[in-house]
Amino acid sequence: MRLVAPMAAVAAMVAFGTPAGVSRAQAQDTVPVRAIAVPSRPMASEAASAKVTRFSFIVYGDTRGPRDGIELHDVHAHIVESMLQTIRRLKGGPDPVRFVIQSGDAVVRGSSAQQWNVSFVPIVDRLATEGGVPYFLAPGNHDVSSADTVGAPSRAPGLRNFYDALAKIIPPNGSPHRLRDYPVYSFAYGNTYVIAFDSNIAGDTVQYAWVKSQLEHVDRRRYAHIVVFCHHPAFSSASHGGPTVERSTLAIREKYMPLFRAAGVDLMFVGHEHEFEHWVETWKDARGGTHRLDQVVTGGGGAPLYVYKGEPDLTSYLAAGAAQSLQVTHLVRPAADTTGNPHHYVVVHVDGAKVWQEVIGVDWGAGFAPYRTNRVDLVRPPGR
Repeated sequence: MRLVAPMAAVAAMVAFGTPAGVSRAQAQDTVPVRAIAVPSRPMASEAASAKVTRFSFIVYGDTRGPRDGIELHDVHAHIVESMLQTIRRLKGGPDPVRFVIQSGDAVVRGSSAQQWNVSFVPIVDRLATEGGVPYFLAPGNHDVSSADTVGAPSRAPGLRNFYDALAKIIPPNGSPHRLRDYPVYSFAYGNTYVIAFDSNIAGDTVQYAWVKSQLEHVDRRRYAHIVVFCHHPAFSSASHGGPTVERSTLAIREKYMPLFRAAGVDLMFVGHEHEFEHWVETWKDARGGTHRLDQVVTGGGGAPLYVYKGEPDLTSYLAAGAAQSLQVTHLVRPAADTTGNPHHYVVVHVDGAKVWQEVIGVDWGAGFAPYRTNRVDLVRPPGR
């Protein structure tokens, strides 16, 4: 069954342009990945946006498709068409969309330049050229392989293509906002600081030290919110979660989540699971104040949909955080069948100290209401 209605798919193909059929010989990646376009209306710099406290941004993940390298991914194209409508809707309001972040798995095989050039870059280019917003990507396992060590040879072709795709967008190698020779970087806009890291190598000590240093040096007088995004979730309940505990997930739980609590990270956006779910972690500081971190799994960017498999066993994780009265709540679970897990994206609205989120289902998922509505508050002041 097609996941995009025939007329919608035709419209998307007209909007994006349909590539000709590609032979096996042509699919041998003889050209480099074309860089994603710079936005037609560049995002204001960190310094220039210092007084901005109200805006929005879009988050989604897992855009790979079964015919990557052969044709445009019609589901992803349809999602981006919806995003452009959202950007236009919010443009004249108090919280216009300023950037898009994607949590990884751009294509099925990231080592193939053909897949990036044919099925991915032409689609996301529209967000830059028509929507006027930059596109930030974290590496997924399909992008750079599932190897969990930074120097693994299998990572090299995918990393080359990842760097080529983002060459005009992410900070240059070695800058204060980029870990040298890693696909790990940060950027800031308004009152929000954002860090992207490579969860495929979550056990890597160099990456961890860089993220830790970034968090320790964030100016909390300016930045009311800290956002992190990566591919693998700390908690999930579909094909990669529930009773399954992958190496990356375990490393994130053991290393990164305590760091995020200590640094006051507000929001964590992840993918890997091709569905929507929402987890809330709360804990108490030494003075008894309650703090909160929302982990949103938004993997509905076009990859084959997953279903609920079961709850993860968090016994040891909660025991490790017992001194902080650590609690984890599964606020939204994915459905037990794919008809309840539509392709989607989320729009995060920042308004000073407040943050709220819209979940937007696409095509047959229009009207998706995972909270009995499609809106929920994400950040609450300490102590509440």
